Amino acid sequence: MKNTKDDCTQDDFPCFFLNQSRRAFFKTTGAAILTAPVILTSGKSEAQVVTSRLPPSPPTTPWQQELPVIGEPLQQTDLFADTLPPPQRDANTDVGEVGRASHQRWDEFFAAPILQPDEADLYELKVEAITDHIFHPDYPPQLVWNYVGRTESGDPHLNPTIFARYGRPIIVRLHNELPEEHGSNSTALTGFGSPEISMHLHNLHVGSESDGFPGDFFSRTKKGPTLDAPGIFKDHFYPNIYAGLDEFGGIGDSREALGTLWYHDHTLDFTAPNALRGIAAFYLLFDELDSGDEHDANPNALRLPSHPYDYPLVFKDLRFNANGIHIYDQFDSEGTLGDKIAVNGKIEPVLKVARRKYRLRLLNSGPSRFYQFHLVNAANRVQRFTYIANDGNLLPRPLLNQARIRLAVAERADIVVDFSQYELGTELYLVNRLEQDDTRGPDNVKAPGRRVLKFIVDHEPPEADVSRVPSVLRPIRRPTAAEIAAARIRNWAFARKNGMWSINDRFMNANTARATITKGSAEIWNLINPSGGWSHPIHVHLEAGIILNKFVNGIEVPVPAHERGRKDVFVLGPNERMRVFIRFRDFVGKYVMHCHTTMHEDHAMMVRFDIEE
Repeated sequence: MKNTKDDCTQDDFPCFFLNQSRRAFFKTTGAAILTAPVILTSGKSEAQVVTSRLPPSPPTTPWQQELPVIGEPLQQTDLFADTLPPPQRDANTDVGEVGRASHQRWDEFFAAPILQPDEADLYELKVEAITDHIFHPDYPPQLVWNYVGRTESGDPHLNPTIFARYGRPIIVRLHNELPEEHGSNSTALTGFGSPEISMHLHNLHVGSESDGFPGDFFSRTKKGPTLDAPGIFKDHFYPNIYAGLDEFGGIGDSREALGTLWYHDHTLDFTAPNALRGIAAFYLLFDELDSGDEHDANPNALRLPSHPYDYPLVFKDLRFNANGIHIYDQFDSEGTLGDKIAVNGKIEPVLKVARRKYRLRLLNSGPSRFYQFHLVNAANRVQRFTYIANDGNLLPRPLLNQARIRLAVAERADIVVDFSQYELGTELYLVNRLEQDDTRGPDNVKAPGRRVLKFIVDHEPPEADVSRVPSVLRPIRRPTAAEIAAARIRNWAFARKNGMWSINDRFMNANTARATITKGSAEIWNLINPSGGWSHPIHVHLEAGIILNKFVNGIEVPVPAHERGRKDVFVLGPNERMRVFIRFRDFVGKYVMHCHTTMHEDHAMMVRFDIEE
């Protein structure tokens, strides 16, 4: 592969990467390598040529599996009864914790450096290899990786939803129990994934040591470049505060509240295959306003539909070989587009619902496909719903009588569907009408679309539906003209370079910050896509932002109504630029911004930024 002089003098990326395979690169850096090498070229890689000729996944008979009627939250764990010591502020490397940095602001929440009983909600998760997962009855049982907790009865709880509350800290003790020899005898497509982990809670306002920085990956014997030691577990401290703690006191500014979050693997260079293996789940965060209780007597409570009628749905595009085995080419810089869509890990499942209102939380977990979802009846007639939140942030006001939801990778949307308007036995379908033939991005919208989830209205609720959708949801703090004028401006261009993905013509280096930001400051980030052929959903860690303007081919276009609230994923279409106002508050340390088409970030479309006092 030919390199230019400029490529070899970049101070944030090793020149040898451009001359060697990813296999040699990861051997040099100490990361696990699992499959045969692929040499990247300035055009399409050889892997892309192979992937583009992959046959379609074998056909499946729809509506053969049911999703649970109730999605149970994760049960807490008594870490004081554990064989390991209780969580503490500093890394407890003597008993096998990884060499992380000390937890920030610990002393503001807890009485001592070692946690005392009843000071936090405690959870334990293990990342394990599950060997008998059923994506669909037409396919064989097969390998996935999951976060594993425990149900109330002690049974394994796979990829559990965590329920959290603002003002109540949580500590999650994460163990890596993946087999370190994974992939040693596997083929290039079926042996994907690297058995190190780094858990990112997307997009909690949290200290960098608990953010799941990509370089903080670990296993029993390996550590990422930004950890001091490997280990068997890592304690994540989630204070569950609003952004603006230093400015407003208390637990911060309630206008900054998040609601629908998710946690997923973020291992450097292996986020796409590891998350695609199945390491992803929901984290739902409630407060006085969005209280998670439709019976809440507090006059401030919104009383939106609540558990068990608050139902998370995660969508993932997958591809299978002729034997029905899930495949992925982790060395193809353009990714492997899935032609099967799993919903909560099942292909074409059924969800039986009661005749009442539901809050459906939709997440596109990637890795590559964009969606435009419509709710239709059996005759493909579009049904209406209410749109209440985007990227986990409640909108200032609900968007009524909506007919579609557009989701790029990592975007979320909360909608309320009133199933009481349908007779018992009614069948409805969530369909994707957005065509996409490769990983470059979406194409045309075409009806009737592909049905991915079937709803059956099959029972009356056991009690009256008292939930509602008020006309006002959560107020938003928009920047003032003076704040916009005073904000520092940074330009970030997301483009293709030497068969890799770059930001400002440079590649990711976990050890080098490309921007240093003063804590408490605000900036305007110009996010720029100079390409006419690719789309990039850009995710900024730590903080949500406000879109000020959008431009396509240099011409300003309106910001869609559902993007006028706070967001943490900013979707750059071809030849698009947007101006985003972001405040950086309360924590210091290392964070990243990246394209959430996960193969783009794995192939270097990611940048580290540091926040300092």
